[in-house]
Amino acid sequence: MTATLERRESASLWGRFCDWITSTENRLYIGWFGVLMIPTLLTATSVFIIAFVAASPVDIDGIREHVSGSLLYGNNIISGAIIPTSAAIGLHFYPIWEAASVDEWLYNGGPYELILLHFLLGVACYMGREWELTFRLGMRPRIAVAYLAPVAAAATVFLIYPIGQGSFSDAGVFGGSLFSAMHGSLVTSTLIRETTENESANACYKFGQEEETYNIVAAHGYFGRLIFQYASFNNSCSLHFFLAAWPVGTPGYVPVLPDSQMHKQRQCEQLQGVFRANDKKAANMVIGLVVAVKGIAGDGIQKAESK
Repeated sequence: MTATLERRESASLWGRFCDWITSTENRLYIGWFGVLMIPTLLTATSVFIIAFVAASPVDIDGIREHVSGSLLYGNNIISGAIIPTSAAIGLHFYPIWEAASVDEWLYNGGPYELILLHFLLGVACYMGREWELTFRLGMRPRIAVAYLAPVAAAATVFLIYPIGQGSFSDAGVFGGSLFSAMHGSLVTSTLIRETTENESANACYKFGQEEETYNIVAAHGYFGRLIFQYASFNNSCSLHFFLAAWPVGTPGYVPVLPDSQMHKQRQCEQLQGVFRANDKKAANMVIGLVVAVKGIAGDGIQKAESK
């Protein structure tokens, strides 16, 4: 009998908890998505503040060249930033327990990936929480659909771009999107009008037509004057090949740079080890060479004076 009462009491506690989570009478609606949203966003915010203030420098390019972004390492509010995860890590999941120590985790930019993944999960749960609240209130889910746009933008910048470029650091996909945006704006600004002023310039065009839809000479002549002459393209084929090849080809060079630099670094370390082990011998050899050179030079000077 006692066990039955305890089960009923525990079930009632769980039921009251569920009612409190899904209640629309609370000052702030929590919801089941909020159960996941609150800890993830709190974690991302707290780690962001700590890293922005006191994070150690990060080897962003994987070549043992430290880049600092925190306030305690000489930055201010404008120049401060969370340095992305090292290119040597790539797209690997890099939690704290995967590193040998916390110092190594900080050195490779682990806080950036922690903040990023918790932030994306938190904002996605916030969108789900909006849908859940509208569902509880009997509303249409228009707010959640509208919020999908910034969520997609954040996921594109912080997740899709890194997948394309092979790491969470910087590489050529951002440049490819920039080139495409500039080219698109130039095209729409130099369309060849075939309509009257009362009609849209986008009308009267057919897909696959032989005539040009915009003036490439005027467009990239403007661009050449804006930056410098050889930054523009007068050939449409070479232009579109460049726009396609840049974002596709540059991600392949992301792992090449740290690998090549690390290979050079290992060679330098090996040479340094050899020189350190033979410091005395090397010093004696250098001194002997200097003495020999001086002796040869002195003999040559004496012979010249005697002549």
